[in-house]
Amino acid sequence: MSTKIFVNLPVKDLGKSIGFFEQLGYSFNPQFTDDNAACMVISDDIYAMLLVEPFFKSFTDKEIVDTSKGAEAIVALGVESRERVDELADKALAAGAKPSKEPMDEGFMYGRSFQDLDGHLWEVFYMDPSAVEGQ
Repeated sequence: MSTKIFVNLPVKDLGKSIGFFEQLGYSFNPQFTDDNAACMVISDDIYAMLLVEPFFKSFTDKEIVDTSKGAEAIVALGVESRERVDELADKALAAGAKPSKEPMDEGFMYGRSFQDLDGHLWEVFYMDPSAVEGQ
């Protein structure tokens, strides 16, 4: 089995969060989805576990970050093209996300970022593979 990553994110309203990410085209694994959590499938090896805040708190003694004042992480997703970057970012904004920073265009690398409904930071980027070949 290959290494998989499960990013756990606290959410205030699980139903709204599921609806938001479905609008971006993501699906959810029903085997790991219930009233407390939803397993969002990003790829074959990458998942986001959306956990209602009380359930999230059962995994840590630390306070949940107030995302209006601080950031706990930036979830960065590398995608296959600049067009896919724009597609995902535009869908996120149309679904209620807030822009996070101005788009970044370094020529070989292009990215856009947004805050989801709970203020978590997401970055979608494309990097030209020829720019990193042989590195």
